[in-house]
Amino acid sequence: MPPRGAPGQAGGGGRGGGRGAPRGGGPPGRGGGPPRGGAPVAIGGPVTPGGALPGNHVQAVGVKRPGFGTAGKPIVVASNFFNISLPDSIIYHYDVISPADKTLPARLNMEIIQHLQTIDAVNVFTPRAVYDGRKNMFAARELPFGPTGTQEFDVCLSDDVNRGSPTENTAGRGPKVYKIKLTKVASINPEVLQRFVLGQQSHDNAVLTALTALNVVIRMEPTMKYPFNVRSFFTDRETKDIGGGLVLWRGYFQSVRPAIGRMLVNVDISTGTMYKPGRLLDLCLDFLEKPGQYNIISPRRNMPDRERLRLQRFVTGIRIQTTHAGNNGRRPPRVIKKLSAAGAADLTFSLRDGTSLTVAQYFNQLLNRPLQYPDNICAEVGTGALIPLELCTVPPGQIMRKQVPPEKTKDVLDFATKKPHDRLASITAGLSVLAYGQSEYVRQFGMTVEDTSGPLKIGARVLKPINLKYGANSRQPTIRFWRPATVERWVVVVYERQQRFSQQAAQEMVQGLIASCQAVGMKVNDTNPIVSWQNGQGRIADQLRAAGNDCFAKTKQRPNLIVVVLPDGGNDIYTAVKQFVGVATQCLKSSKCFRAKPQYYANVCLKLNVKLGGINTIPDPSSVSALTDPRNPTIVMGADVIHPAPGSDGRPSFTALVGNVDSDTAKYVATSRVQASRVEIIEDLKEMAKHILTLYMRFRQNVEKKAGNVAPTRLLFFRDGVSEGQFRQVLDQDACKELKINPSITIVVVAKRHHVRFFPTNPSDADRSDNCPAGTVVDQVVAHPTEFDFYLQSHGGLLGTSRPAHYNVLYDENKFNADGLQSLSFALCHVYARSTRSVSIPAPVYYADIVCSRAKNHYDPQGALDFSDSATQVDSATAEGVLEAYKRGFKPLHANMSTLMYFS
Repeated sequence: MPPRGAPGQAGGGGRGGGRGAPRGGGPPGRGGGPPRGGAPVAIGGPVTPGGALPGNHVQAVGVKRPGFGTAGKPIVVASNFFNISLPDSIIYHYDVISPADKTLPARLNMEIIQHLQTIDAVNVFTPRAVYDGRKNMFAARELPFGPTGTQEFDVCLSDDVNRGSPTENTAGRGPKVYKIKLTKVASINPEVLQRFVLGQQSHDNAVLTALTALNVVIRMEPTMKYPFNVRSFFTDRETKDIGGGLVLWRGYFQSVRPAIGRMLVNVDISTGTMYKPGRLLDLCLDFLEKPGQYNIISPRRNMPDRERLRLQRFVTGIRIQTTHAGNNGRRPPRVIKKLSAAGAADLTFSLRDGTSLTVAQYFNQLLNRPLQYPDNICAEVGTGALIPLELCTVPPGQIMRKQVPPEKTKDVLDFATKKPHDRLASITAGLSVLAYGQSEYVRQFGMTVEDTSGPLKIGARVLKPINLKYGANSRQPTIRFWRPATVERWVVVVYERQQRFSQQAAQEMVQGLIASCQAVGMKVNDTNPIVSWQNGQGRIADQLRAAGNDCFAKTKQRPNLIVVVLPDGGNDIYTAVKQFVGVATQCLKSSKCFRAKPQYYANVCLKLNVKLGGINTIPDPSSVSALTDPRNPTIVMGADVIHPAPGSDGRPSFTALVGNVDSDTAKYVATSRVQASRVEIIEDLKEMAKHILTLYMRFRQNVEKKAGNVAPTRLLFFRDGVSEGQFRQVLDQDACKELKINPSITIVVVAKRHHVRFFPTNPSDADRSDNCPAGTVVDQVVAHPTEFDFYLQSHGGLLGTSRPAHYNVLYDENKFNADGLQSLSFALCHVYARSTRSVSIPAPVYYADIVCSRAKNHYDPQGALDFSDSATQVDSATAEGVLEAYKRGFKPLHANMSTLMYFS
């Protein structure tokens, strides 16, 4: 961190309200970049090294940029951005309403608008407008709607009135007519974007709408040609069949982004998980891993109802086309609603004349289509029709919007992972698919993308890693922990078969673990722990309790550690072990710890030490004074929310808050809660923050024996991923005020779910994985025009292309400058207890993510609440009651664990 009060640095106002200047010994004063003034920066033109800072009159959503960082070794990196010009004329914004219909799928909306523009009202829509699939249409010229600015249209996609499936209304309904109403809502002058990227315009609704328009323009052409999902579209140029009825398609992400002095388009590769096209029957058998066994999808053939429901969850929502007689021409696809509980030969329905037929008889007698597999179940589509699986086909390019099965995750990662050079080459090659130059929509709006000059190259800096302090006599490759814990008494419980993990293997494991503990300074008082073998089908909690009782019988005291050896695939046992409360547990996979090398046990010790109350390492105070300044005690909090998987509508969301309690920002405590599904606001943040703050002050008083005021004078709050307006109010006015403390607060959002990537342009600047080195920071050119933000790639690469974290400062009473906050954030990436290297996001945020993921372990494993990956469809009327059941069942953290890093 640079010296405080460096000459030439201008102080900043910030959004600190009436709290005044930072306290003595605080972070550096807000730095100023080069003086403003001079000629304005042309859109797409070069940007001066410092860029221009936003004007004083500009209002920012968060904190306005105080200046640009200068620390670190300068390097040049390539990015997956391309310059894009702004439109040269007014854009007209229209609201799209389908008053007669409920919300339609975006794909269907796009088809309706395309039909309207190319068939029904060509003269009105010349040149054609662009549409986002929902509510927004943008036109390059004002549409001729007269003085009212509104017009209604009737659109019919199909004149096919044929029917031909049992239980379907065959009364000869007319073709479906969609009523579309378009209303002009605004005229957009692209100059607002030019002022915005030059730091002369606030981020208001006009800017937001203009950005939306540009994104719709560049996405319109590929959206009409390819399957799409929000901001990505997918092609079958590169595919991979991963089994289970799923095929991966290579896709491309694109997004127009405002940057410093220019507009850019961010392009990246993405992966789409598609249902395997072809016969629905083959898809079902692929999912059940029984390809070619066409007769088995039948209750008559002992198909378990559990399997039918599992299959139903998989196929619900798939669009199908039917192949039976009676379909004259192509009819719109139907959507699978559910699967029948009986086979076609056993499902009966009544015709209008009162006679009854089975589905199989119907197809045989009335449609002259005898079924090959009459015992198989049927698909019920949205109209209520029952269609045998063998008569259904799945069109290609259907995106699966459910969670990928866990056993397929590795296949998806293998397909999605590309080394930096390969990823950049794939992105560049994807420009031919995006074909901006050939897009009639991009051309008619007067826009051009500079894709011929290649990816944008920008200046970056590589920050110096902070120094870490280990225990006395530490030296590489053997380090000794700063504060080693003691294993007083422990037991080992093995869930692998004794033939596979013998007594000798267990003793080797025990000796290896003891040796590694001693090597890092930990004491192991019991060198001959009790080892027992148990059946994983039993009650895990009872078995662990019995092991603890055996230890008590031997030593007259309970163990403070239980080491559990798991078989491969023992996820259920692992979950049950983590639900065991009151004592630290450490799980080892039998395949990993069998004849393991010392390095394996050294990694285990990193987790063990902090679980037992120790501290592995602390940052050297001289290299990160903003965190360890004794005159300004600092608490750093990390917060996260985790939501249920897609389709699991009955499941709640979990929240977590983590914070340090020590003066070295190395020892953390955590608390978690359950709340309504898919709500990003942390509902119990006040009580959670009060809990963490109370433990912080108690630790400083009782453990560190600090004299005088033990309250923090600075509170740094990092939230994973989502900007939220309630943070400051809850932390400052609610939690801190109730505890009668008054820290200066800084709130930073850390995002990882974005598509920005950086690639070293010089081989000497790359790490061993060909990625940018740990500590690469970018706060110019591709950063936000007005907000205080930066990208920090804080971790070394392993596989594929590393993703930098994006930091955005929402609120800052501590008045950090760019170098100060960047180095502080990098320092926090070094104190993650599980690793001896820096990680991708600050440790407290990483811990909060882990605590959220483990929140389901706060429930009774024998209870009635369902935590399987299966979807649980719940209507809104019962959702509240279900949430209350989850809240009632949520068990608080055991007192023995509340001050330990049990989550490490």
